[in-house]
Amino acid sequence: MYEKEEELTMGGREIWNILRPRSLVFLFISFLFIFFLFSSFSQQEEDTVPEVHEITHRVFLDVDIDKQRLGRIVIGLYGEVVPKTVENFRALCTGELGKGRSGKRLHYKGVPFHRIIPGFMIQGGDIVYGNGKGNESIYGGVFRDENFKIRHSHAGMVAMVNSGPDSNGSQFFITTVKAYWLDREHVVFGKVIEGMDNVYAIEGGAGTYSGEPRKKVVIADSGEIPKSEWDVVLQTATAESTQ
Repeated sequence: MYEKEEELTMGGREIWNILRPRSLVFLFISFLFIFFLFSSFSQQEEDTVPEVHEITHRVFLDVDIDKQRLGRIVIGLYGEVVPKTVENFRALCTGELGKGRSGKRLHYKGVPFHRIIPGFMIQGGDIVYGNGKGNESIYGGVFRDENFKIRHSHAGMVAMVNSGPDSNGSQFFITTVKAYWLDREHVVFGKVIEGMDNVYAIEGGAGTYSGEPRKKVVIADSGEIPKSEWDVVLQTATAESTQ
């Protein structure tokens, strides 16, 4: 009797010794599966929650393609999150500061969108040369990255172009897709709140995969929209969209 019990006990130990490594591997794989599944759901939930930042200023860009008026792009700026970056862009839209160190006027009026890539973004704002080789801010030269709190979370985000860390000037881009790979690389300071159809028209009508525009796209005029006119602009935009 004792021999049989011992045989059973030994048999159980042998079976456990055989299964134990496999069990540990199975448990480990199960843990990894559950972890990555939960992470995926968490990321999806995070992506569906829109970022909310207060718009402190609204500026506009009136755009021409081959000397024909396309329309207006209205951009809301996040002055509480990146005040220095917003002030730079706002002042370049109004042209209120005259000429910069380069001798060129600190104003986007007459400046082209010199790089347009379908399925990515439209880029402009070189007030010095107009071809992407110049980059001058209202602070003289370039300025530091303020922060990366705002993400390239969807199409229509407006961010600074740079040539590396702390090299912000006048050039900017507007995304036409979610561009998460640019997060923490470029300072986002605003978003398109009206005229995204015009952004897509620029992308589709003048963009190439090399980035060199096949049509001349120019900021014919730019400026700031006073807060007293914000409601009027929104009502007009809403009325036009329902027609």
